[in-house]
Parts: sequence; C-alpha cells; structure tokens
Amino acid sequence: MSVYILPILIVLLFVYSFFKKVNVYSSFVDGAKSSFDLVLNIFPYIVAILVAVALFRESGLSNILTKAVSPIFNCLGIPSEVCELVLLRPFSGSGSLAVLDGILGMYGADSFVSRCACCIMGSSETLFYVTTVYISKTSIKKLSFAIPVGILASIFGAIMACLMCRIF
Repeated sequence: MSVYILPILIVLLFVYSFFKKVNVYSSFVDGAKSSFDLVLNIFPYIVAILVAVALFRESGLSNILTKAVSPIFNCLGIPSEVCELVLLRPFSGSGSLAVLDGILGMYGADSFVSRCACCIMGSSETLFYVTTVYISKTSIKKLSFAIPVGILASIFGAIMACLMCRIF
C-alpha cells in the first residue's frame, strides 16, 4: 500500500491543479528558481555550523565534555555510553548518526544502550542546524529563550527515552 502513496499524491496534485487552472510546469520552474536563491542565502550559515561541529569533535572537546557530564547523566537515568550522542545530537545529524552507528556496532541492536540511543535519535532534533536555517530566512534574530529551551527539551527527551526503554 505504501508504494502507491507517492504516485497517488502526484496524480491528486495534477488533478487539483487542473481544476484550479494552474500551470504546473511554470509553477515548478518558479519554485526551482526560488530554491536556488534559498541555497545561496543559507549556505554561509550551514558552512559555519558544520565547521563548528567538526571542530567540536576533532578538538577532543566532545570527549572531555562527555566524561564531565557522564555522572550527571547517569543520575538522570541516561547511560554513560550515550552521553556523546546526547551532546552531539543538537549540533549535527550526521555526526550523531555516526555515534549511533558506533553504539549499535559495539552493543548490538537489541541492548538497552542501543535502544536508548535509537530513542534519543528519534526524540531529538539538530537544534542548532534548524535554528541556523530558521534565522537565515526570517527577520527574527533574537533567540534568547529558543536555544536554552530547545536544549532543555532535548535533555528531557533523552531522559524520557531512556526511562521508556527501561520500563518497556
């Protein structure tokens, strides 16, 4: 059934545009033109966040910070093996995916640590990446509460993910 969803949506789009008398091709071309401008506007912000994440991991700061917060996370119910994932996830999707792959390879797919790591990946977002894209396209520049609340929500999501894995 899921194989048919995308073709059905495309057909429904063409039928809808036919009844609304919208030129689909010119709308597509206009969208493609505006997406090029979007890429040019966002590119410097994306490069900045990717360089910052690479420096964070390669400098060893990630390991130092992981060792420092590991006891605190253990008290909150988060295994020390997933501390690096919790710290890296708000910054980088691909970096946290690499950490998840390492956890799955080391502990197996059905261990408690791996289930916690998978739930953390599913219950969190690359906060700084999304914020970077958001502020690059809007006039909002003051994010005084957005990032701290996002970080707290990410940590709370990790705590709840590990709690749910412990219960179920």
